[in-house]
Amino acid sequence: MAVDYTVIVVYLAGMLAMGWWGMRRAKSKSEFLVAGRRLGPWMYSGTMAAIVLGGASTIGGVGLGYQYGLSGAWMVFTIGLGLLALSVFFSARIARLKVYTVSEMLDLRYGGRAGVISGIVMWAYTLMLAVTSTIAYATIFDVLFDLNRTVAIVIGGSIVVAYSTLGGMWSITLTDMVQFVVKTIGVLLLLLPIAVVKAGGFSEMKGKLPTEYFDPLGIGGETIFTYVLIYTFGMLIGQDIWQRVFTARSDKVARYGGTVAGTYCLVYAIAGAVIGTAAKVMYPKLPSADAAFATIVKDELPMGVRGLVLAAALAAVMSTSSGALIACATVANNDIWSRLRGAVRADAGDGPHDEVKGNRAFILVMGLAVILIAIALNDVVEALTVAYNLLVGGLLVPILGGLLWRRGTAAGALAAVVAGGLSVIGLMWGYGILANEPVYYGLLISLAVYVVVSLATRPTDAAVLAAWRERLAGRGAEPEADAPVNV
Repeated sequence: MAVDYTVIVVYLAGMLAMGWWGMRRAKSKSEFLVAGRRLGPWMYSGTMAAIVLGGASTIGGVGLGYQYGLSGAWMVFTIGLGLLALSVFFSARIARLKVYTVSEMLDLRYGGRAGVISGIVMWAYTLMLAVTSTIAYATIFDVLFDLNRTVAIVIGGSIVVAYSTLGGMWSITLTDMVQFVVKTIGVLLLLLPIAVVKAGGFSEMKGKLPTEYFDPLGIGGETIFTYVLIYTFGMLIGQDIWQRVFTARSDKVARYGGTVAGTYCLVYAIAGAVIGTAAKVMYPKLPSADAAFATIVKDELPMGVRGLVLAAALAAVMSTSSGALIACATVANNDIWSRLRGAVRADAGDGPHDEVKGNRAFILVMGLAVILIAIALNDVVEALTVAYNLLVGGLLVPILGGLLWRRGTAAGALAAVVAGGLSVIGLMWGYGILANEPVYYGLLISLAVYVVVSLATRPTDAAVLAAWRERLAGRGAEPEADAPVNV
């Protein structure tokens, strides 16, 4: 295992080094939070794929393949579909807005009255996403170093907090590019073919497993529908995803780079399901489906390769964790704290270095909170389900309504956020956190309230809509003087 340990330690040291390098570039709010809006197509595609393909997509995707066969790809597949939909239909408009958060977009569209409430919902979502990603370190470090859960979470979480705090989005972008390459090599080019060969090839896999393991819809139509509702629509509105869209240097980069990343996610989904199916052939009686990834890596891969594939799993977790962390801190600072203390003005009077310092402090505070919550929390699935239910049930309708329906009003948006969010919470209390009904009914209630209240109230002021259209067209925002980076 010495070679494997060396690979992992070098990888982790590299992450910290890139955090230090990113600190030298992040000299303004734009550089720190959205990498100066300067990413070209290749770097944008790699970082976008890295943020959406986390530990759940890697370890969890293989686990679903172990449990359901090829249809286990649907969870990650719907993530890819959501990223494709975002990139093709919405990303160009989002990039042209030149904002920093989803709540800022809502304020622009509805006239400045939706920020705090929507910010609280988005903050809860990004916080839980960061927590669940951080918990995943325990599994990986347990396989690597036989560490106990708390120590593993502290080590993994501290590294992410360190490089994220140092360089903000520049550090996260650079580390994500490395993580994207490591995941591609480790999972797609190494683990996938090795797993299939070790299982005896596809013909042997078909001979040893029930036919439903090769049924594309074997996981069940209701489950697939729920995945679409939560993950595909969740990709359209999450702050962690939008903040990456804001890094694109142009609307064309956002559209085409995101399309490449979404297509990559579809391939990654199928690969994870195939690896899990192969693991079912080799280890038919594992105590847990989520143990399939670690078991096949530990027992079947040669020295060195094993370290690289485990680094790939670590990369998957870190990319999602760091993206969720900066999103959580950005929302906490810009949408909640600044607004509550009355600090949102056209010209705050603070220099760029002060803004960087403030955002850096919020990343550090939120990072420490994430580590502490991760140590205390046990049920990852329930926490992630609550986060996505609140996100989709509370914010999907007012966000997409603002982009697609001119008649939507601020009162309708606020009512939809409150009604959808409270409905989801109440329904989870009644049906259970893991039930499908809360997000189904919560989303319908949010939509109904949005339409009824919007039609019952005065239309949005013509001047607000005119300013909104100017921003959607790429006009009206203050220019940012950073030069493009052709990567």
